Amino acid sequence: MKIKEFLVELKSGSVDSVEHTEKVLEEVEKINKEFKYLNVISEELARECAVKLKSKPSGKLAGLPISLKDAICLKGVDSSAGSFMLKKYKPLFHATVVERALKEGAIPLGKTSQDEFGFGGFSTNVGLGFKVPLNPFDKKRVTGGSSGGAAGLAQKLPLHVAFGESTGGSIVNPASFCSVFGLCPTYGRVSRYGLIDYANSLDKIGPLSRDVYGAALVLEVIAGWDKKDSTSLNVPGELYTSYLEKDVKGLKIGMIKEAFGFGIDPDVERKVREAAGRLEQRGCKIVDVSLPLSVKYGIPAYYLLGTSEASTNLAKLCGMRYGLEEDLKGDFNEYFTAVRSHGFGKEAKRRIMLGTFARMSGFRDAYYLKAMKVRTKIIEEYKRVFKTVDVLISPTVPILPPRIEDVSKLSIVQNYMIDVLTVGPNLAGLPHANVPVGFANSLPVGMMIIADHLKEGSLFQVAKEFQ
Repeated sequence: MKIKEFLVELKSGSVDSVEHTEKVLEEVEKINKEFKYLNVISEELARECAVKLKSKPSGKLAGLPISLKDAICLKGVDSSAGSFMLKKYKPLFHATVVERALKEGAIPLGKTSQDEFGFGGFSTNVGLGFKVPLNPFDKKRVTGGSSGGAAGLAQKLPLHVAFGESTGGSIVNPASFCSVFGLCPTYGRVSRYGLIDYANSLDKIGPLSRDVYGAALVLEVIAGWDKKDSTSLNVPGELYTSYLEKDVKGLKIGMIKEAFGFGIDPDVERKVREAAGRLEQRGCKIVDVSLPLSVKYGIPAYYLLGTSEASTNLAKLCGMRYGLEEDLKGDFNEYFTAVRSHGFGKEAKRRIMLGTFARMSGFRDAYYLKAMKVRTKIIEEYKRVFKTVDVLISPTVPILPPRIEDVSKLSIVQNYMIDVLTVGPNLAGLPHANVPVGFANSLPVGMMIIADHLKEGSLFQVAKEFQ
């Protein structure tokens, strides 16, 4: 059964919301025991929502199970962003996306695993006490990151939509490694209120699912202006599901030349080019385009800006208001140092230090401000290209999912280079999506589609060709 059919069945009374939720919770327990996709399962809240729905099965998402990346606040449920620093933190409110989904009848299953605060591309940088999620096709391999648990659960639980979050590629990267559709919307299209942030000018919340219709429907619900988020765009939403009925014939699609260069696994390139050929057969016009700035300078610009914002965002985590606490010893600086040394993982500490350095007096002009200028140039480059094409395509990530043991052997630079193709649209705040386009050596390959600002509909229009 597809999500669209399931929602009709539930509203008609053919599916009992309480019985179905119990079955789903049972299935999630089994999946989690084997694959480690959730940090917390919110059984009590799920049952409460299912009981309410039984008497009045209404709402766009009535009875649809959803999961939330651990960085998205769920009232009364542990929400730690994958960090020991926030272990056992229970928010006093729902994130706006959660409020909107619950209002439409969604059933929250729990909080999915992630890299600590989103700092990683493999979901192996988990905080103390958390477990690394395992790839649904090979448990010795990574799910991708940082929304790894979300992507893995989206693959293993078809009648469900996961809520992920992206800063530099954290939705589409794991979607590629787990063979699911994952959409990162235009920056500001979806409220960030209630998101435990990484980098304020980059963070976006978006859906992941095996069912493109389900992701489109969820975006209809969660998109839109929110007075509680100053970065929220006051623009009307759209019926994204209507784009699934539109033909792709006549669309002009640009293939990013630089995305097929050195470092791309030949099997990944082959599968993406085959997918482009399929679009051409459906009546699309495929042309080569060049985005040299995005591919060449995206990584340094992203890591300078992202770490700078992360260092300021994480400064508030000192164990005095919420999260980890230590015995009160010494002065403030000694206590602050003890809590943060114990609470943050290695990668979190690295990014805090990198960001603090980039913002220091004497270095701010040389690094942070220069990265901001590069970001502007990258946005201008994309805007020029979108004058001639409707959407862009490229591989989502340059490699197939690596083994977990091999990731630990990568250098810091090699770790960061996993984002080489995804940081560009994230820096520019452009909507982009991963579409599964097949398998190579029994491992999934994903193609990334990028559209101009507020053109999420075009992504669904193309993605449905690969459903």
